[in-house]
Amino acid sequence: MPIKSKIRTIPDHPKKGIMFRDITTLIKDAVGFRLVIDDFTQKYVKDGVNFDFVVG
Repeated sequence: MPIKSKIRTIPDHPKKGIMFRDITTLIKDAVGFRLVIDDFTQKYVKDGVNFDFVVG
């Protein structure tokens, strides 16, 4: 599943020149949201960052 398809771009919001990324659809998709959390977790573990929780 392409995660990018779950993120909506709203041009010029809240002002001209800003590209607002709306992740509401991604958050509503449990499988897609889990993939993003897992990808972030793996990246930071690989980079040696230590943490106890990922909250989303």
